[in-house]
Amino acid sequence: MNSEAIIAKLKAVPGNVGFYYKDLTTGETLGYNENEQFEAASVIKLPVYMVIMKLAHEGKLSLSEKLTCHHADKMPPCGALYFFTDEPVVDIETLCGLMITISDNTATNMLISRLGIDFLNEEFKKIGLEKTHIERLLFDSEASAQGKCNYIVPAEMGMLLEQVYRRTFVSKEVSEAIEKLLLEQQINHKIPGYLRDEVAVAHKTGEDDNLTNDVGIVYAKKPFVVSFASYNTDVPTAEIAIREISRDLAGIVPYKA
Repeated sequence: MNSEAIIAKLKAVPGNVGFYYKDLTTGETLGYNENEQFEAASVIKLPVYMVIMKLAHEGKLSLSEKLTCHHADKMPPCGALYFFTDEPVVDIETLCGLMITISDNTATNMLISRLGIDFLNEEFKKIGLEKTHIERLLFDSEASAQGKCNYIVPAEMGMLLEQVYRRTFVSKEVSEAIEKLLLEQQINHKIPGYLRDEVAVAHKTGEDDNLTNDVGIVYAKKPFVVSFASYNTDVPTAEIAIREISRDLAGIVPYKA
C-alpha cells in the first residue's frame, strides 16, 4: 500500500473528506479525518439495519412483523415503494432488503419511525458508535431546515464492518446475514467501480447534493474494510478517487490506455 499516494489523492478531492482503511489480514490501518463526523446520507442505513438484526436476535423485534406503507410515507427514489399505486403491507425483513440493496428511502423511514430516533441512538451506543447518530428522517425538510442531520464516522463504520467480517457482530449467524445482504448491493459505481467484477464487495453507499459516501468490506486476496465520506465536494471528482483508491488497495492493475 502506497500510503502517501492515497493521502495525496484524498487531499486533492475538494471539500470535507474522510477515509478509513484496515487490512483484515495484517491489521495495518490508514486514516484521514477518520474520527470526524460526516453527513451520513444513506450510509446511516447500515447501522440502522445492524441494530434491527441485533434486536431480532435478542427477540425484541420480529423480522416478519408487517408495516403498512401509507401514501404519506412515500419518499422520492432511490427505491421501489414510492412507485406502488396502493398502500402495500411489507414485513420488516423485506423493508431491510429494500433499504440496503436499492437504498429505498421510504423503507428506511418506515423502519426509523417504527423504532424511534431516540431509541436508535441508544442502540447505536450499545454497538460501540460514539459519534455516529441519527437526528431526522430522510427527506424531512423541516428538520433539515432546523439544522438536524444524520452523521457517520468513517472509523466507526469500519469497526462495524470488521465485526461483520470476523463474525463477531452479535453472533456468527447475524454477521453472516448482514454480510449476505450487503453483498447484494445494487449501487456499485463507487468502491467496486474499477474492480471489474474480480473482487466481491459488501457495502453501503450514500449520496446527496455535493456529497458521496461508500463503506464496505472488500474481499481482495488480502481482505480489507474501507470507508469513504465526503461533503461540500465535487461528486464526480470524489467518486473517481473512491474508485481509484479501492482499486489500488485491492491490487487490481489498471487498464492501459
